[in-house]
Amino acid sequence: MRDWPCRLLVLLAAVLLAACARQADDREVVRFWAMGFEGEVVTQLIPEFERRHPDIRVVVQQMPLISSHEKLLTAFAGDSLPDVCAIGNTWVSEFALLDALVPLDARLTQTPALQAHDYFTGAWDTGVIGGQVYAVPWYVETRLPFYRRDLLAQAGIERPPVNWEEWKVAMAAIKREVGPDRYAALLPLNEAEPLLNLGIQAPEPLLRDAGRYGNFRSPGFKRSLAFYREIFDRKWAPLASNTQIANVWNEFGRGYFSFYLNGPWNIAEFRKRLPPALQSSWMTMPLPGEHGPGASVAGGASFVLFRSSQRQDAAWKLIAYLSEPQVQARFHGLTGNLPPRRSTWNVPALAGDEYARAFRDQLERARPVPKVPEWERIANEIKLVGEQLANGHLTVDEAAAELDRRADKILEKRRWMLDHHTIPAGAP
Repeated sequence: MRDWPCRLLVLLAAVLLAACARQADDREVVRFWAMGFEGEVVTQLIPEFERRHPDIRVVVQQMPLISSHEKLLTAFAGDSLPDVCAIGNTWVSEFALLDALVPLDARLTQTPALQAHDYFTGAWDTGVIGGQVYAVPWYVETRLPFYRRDLLAQAGIERPPVNWEEWKVAMAAIKREVGPDRYAALLPLNEAEPLLNLGIQAPEPLLRDAGRYGNFRSPGFKRSLAFYREIFDRKWAPLASNTQIANVWNEFGRGYFSFYLNGPWNIAEFRKRLPPALQSSWMTMPLPGEHGPGASVAGGASFVLFRSSQRQDAAWKLIAYLSEPQVQARFHGLTGNLPPRRSTWNVPALAGDEYARAFRDQLERARPVPKVPEWERIANEIKLVGEQLANGHLTVDEAAAELDRRADKILEKRRWMLDHHTIPAGAP
């Protein structure tokens, strides 16, 4: 029995570990689901929250981006949703219609540090359904042009265009300068976003009659279709998707195109991928509109509380913490995602970022897409019809009519439910 002191030490260690485990188990556990890369990075922000709230433990589950929507619907059907989740802004209306979300108005009233006026209007509005707030923006994204300012200067363009006519002049000048084998712009045909961001600038809504029908034959949207078609007709942009271009960053660097309509994550990509000699040759600019700086789509993700949660108070504390300007600024530093709060943009790292400045300006004009659960299916049809339009298979009038036809078919069930009062008239 000479080893009894060692055995005693092992036994004491086991007792201590069990005591620690019991102490941890006594904490209130908040389950938080987040999509993609953000779900991985946010774990770096949780220790500070748990230090401030020693009675709460946060369990983060990262959802694969491609299957997140299906996973959430399966969890809803199986009554196994988490306490809090960050979902795509276009999903808020769907889960609100399912009555899966907690309205947040009362909690916001009790949380003075978290108020709507500090958020970009379009980003905040994505979570407002039927006059009630169901979601708080976590990060926001929008699309605008990255451009080669050296190539614009070579083509005789002294400043970035601010409206469609100026943009046409710039693209025509660049095309003359670069010749038949290069282009002025890249608007990837495998994405709905380039056409959608032009279309959302129209004064008319994209859907009409409380979201019962498409409104793509409106005069404003048809003008967007005509502008989009002209870019390809004049060969200012190639008839290509992202997948047909081996490396968009390299091609941007070698001047294959001078304007690239894309999102804020590419700030980090261009800084990383372009050679040092080109780092002073590119910049971002607000998206030109028909008559001046234009609107764009407010994308991103927002926090929601699920009705099934038994820990809503603790989950709300997590939302409030992750919404603090300093925490949002740190999250931006980790991910490059844009903060939805204006006050966060006063942090030096953001305020001094010349490449992010155009996004700050653009976010003041960002708008939510129609708040109907069917919207993502309609957006996919915008991509498909836009590709046919760009390839010359449809005229502008035919494309507008085809979009309305496809949207009306997708919205058929919604119309029936509204007309038979199975959902309220103000429902998403």
